[in-house]
Amino acid sequence: MTKCLVKPVNILLTLKENNEHHFTTIKQVYNYKYAYRRSIRGHRTELQHLMMLLDHANYIHWSICHESSDFLSDLFWTHLDSVKLLKALHFVFLMDNTYKTKKYRSLLLEIVGITSRGLTFSAAFVFLASKRENNFIWAIENFKGLLLRSDVNLEVIVTDRDLAWINALDIVFPKCSHVLCRFHINKKVKAKCKMSVSKFEVWDIIMDA
Repeated sequence: MTKCLVKPVNILLTLKENNEHHFTTIKQVYNYKYAYRRSIRGHRTELQHLMMLLDHANYIHWSICHESSDFLSDLFWTHLDSVKLLKALHFVFLMDNTYKTKKYRSLLLEIVGITSRGLTFSAAFVFLASKRENNFIWAIENFKGLLLRSDVNLEVIVTDRDLAWINALDIVFPKCSHVLCRFHINKKVKAKCKMSVSKFEVWDIIMDA
């Protein structure tokens, strides 16, 4: 079940459904999952195993290390099928970051493209060591390099209002139109304005607007 990406809580539920006298705990499930993954990884570290999987699956990937050390700081990867799609559909892309979601506390950047039918596809992923402008520029330049042709430019890029991110986009894609994500705008409105509104009826009017 671990190999099929079943969640630990569902694994435990399945075991108990098959045998009501089963005394396995959720901690034991996590321990077995960890041991199983360690057996697959062998002597390799998690990062070495990731790099091996990217090579075996023919992913395109680039990485950079910290100065004067072998510590990998940033990692960019994408699939060949994603490259084919972004070359054909280089019009609208959504770019967003997630923070503090992994034990390494690194930044995960996901770039998502939009098809002519309004569907989405994953164009690229990037692990970044920090939110500095140089890190964003490195990621976007790698993404731009996938287009291969210098005359091909993106039409619209949608992001949140991270100034370092916006500055990096202006440097790499100066002719591209930048649009702020409506989801992030609404999130900020809820966070900043609700404290100033005392009546629920007024708040509903604001949210409708």
